Amino acid sequence: MSGGRSRLGGGLLVAGTTSDAGKSVVTAGICRWLSRKGVSVAPFKAQNMSLNSFVTRDGAEIGRAQAMQAAAARVEPSALMNPVLLKPGGDRSSQVVLLGKPVGELSARGYHQGRQEALFGTVTECLEELRRTHDAVICEGAGSPAEINLRRTDIVNMGIARAASLPVVVVGDIDRGGVFASFFGTTALLSAEDQRHVAGYLVNKFRGDVTLLEPGLDMLRDLTGRPTLGVLPYAHGLGIDEEDGLRVSMRGAVRESVVAPPHGADVLRVAVAAVPLMSNFTDVDALAAEPGVIVRFVDRPEELADADLVVLPGTRGTVRALAWLRERGLADAVVRRAAEGRPVLGICGGFQMLAERIEDDVESRAGTVDGLGLLPARIRFAAGKTLARPVGEALGEPVEGYEIHHGVAEVGGGDEEFLDGCRVGPVWGTHWHGSLESDGFRRAFLRRVAADAGRAFVPAPDTSFGALREEQLDRLGDLIEEHADTDALLRLIEDGVPPGLRFVPPGAP
Repeated sequence: MSGGRSRLGGGLLVAGTTSDAGKSVVTAGICRWLSRKGVSVAPFKAQNMSLNSFVTRDGAEIGRAQAMQAAAARVEPSALMNPVLLKPGGDRSSQVVLLGKPVGELSARGYHQGRQEALFGTVTECLEELRRTHDAVICEGAGSPAEINLRRTDIVNMGIARAASLPVVVVGDIDRGGVFASFFGTTALLSAEDQRHVAGYLVNKFRGDVTLLEPGLDMLRDLTGRPTLGVLPYAHGLGIDEEDGLRVSMRGAVRESVVAPPHGADVLRVAVAAVPLMSNFTDVDALAAEPGVIVRFVDRPEELADADLVVLPGTRGTVRALAWLRERGLADAVVRRAAEGRPVLGICGGFQMLAERIEDDVESRAGTVDGLGLLPARIRFAAGKTLARPVGEALGEPVEGYEIHHGVAEVGGGDEEFLDGCRVGPVWGTHWHGSLESDGFRRAFLRRVAADAGRAFVPAPDTSFGALREEQLDRLGDLIEEHADTDALLRLIEDGVPPGLRFVPPGAP
């Protein structure tokens, strides 16, 4: 595969000792590194649990992490890359999205006691289709492969590795501590059959002198018979799309952004309400990429006092999020802002909360609920989900976005139409995710916000969000190319599972 097509069907599974160990970024990094070598590569995650999703050009909903990995691989994202997406709707149930379309709600117990196994054939067919059409498929696991209580029904870690004869590399986050115990324990809790696929380890987020780590890596190899295939340094400000949570604490923290002074005399402060079941919080990444824009996630009304723009983001539970705003006093603070002429932006579920009325017999089944009444719109939740990639114009600039929602808006006026929503004074609402990634529109919108907020903020004229994202993906490729044993990774991808890997006792109970 070095430099071009050699044989079809190579593959690798990137597993992790824990959630958030770095599987997504390592998978993306391997995809970008292979793509730069001229290899036709695709990402794959059999099952993803995330509220951060994306719509493909043919109208399929997949995890944003897989869309980001497809961008790293320089291929168009498709439903094949994430055949099963679980979107939590509460503590005990999730919407099941199969091949990009919602097929119903299931409890965790119901999913793991039958539905998950029934999907295994679909998952393997999708992987095989990708392997038929690409030199390599880099698969991402979920959580840990050593979740022994879930192994029988596993379709995303060792289940898919064994079904597709994939070698497995286990990623561990050394910044958390305990990485050697995690590598050893993960391996030792797998059955002998599963262990035969575990080919090595990757240390992630290392700070310091690698030579001090090497004795431990040697001992790990002696104990397990498996090499460590790289030590990836801690990288600040990667800013890539994630699955399960925010890179920052939910209150009072600044999201990673470009370290650059404002282009004008002032900064612009953006406060994002950290609503329950927040979805597609990546909508504000493009704001954080602007020099001089400071983005925080907040959950107290006093934290809105110095904000120039308040964003109500998307959520998988609009009525629940609205109740949360009211319980915390944030709803009153937002209404006061609007009355004072201070900017508010609602995106998807946030737009729905700004409406006059919400009729929801689908998501929350709460019936008719009063919205905040800041926009002349009425929302009715439909059983079918809108999945679209709209293109339009706003503030004199072209805009692209994507829609993922059950709520249907009936807009009855306003000062102007706004991306299929509307604006009234300083309050803006739209169902479109991703609109702020359109550079010209983002700059025009920020100029309006700055004027309404009385800030001498001027958007930089040359910030390209697409170029910044490409730079970040190249940084991920550099991490793999410069700090991983790429020859060993290529051998695994091309040749498959190495023979004779040692069993580490005791194995699965």
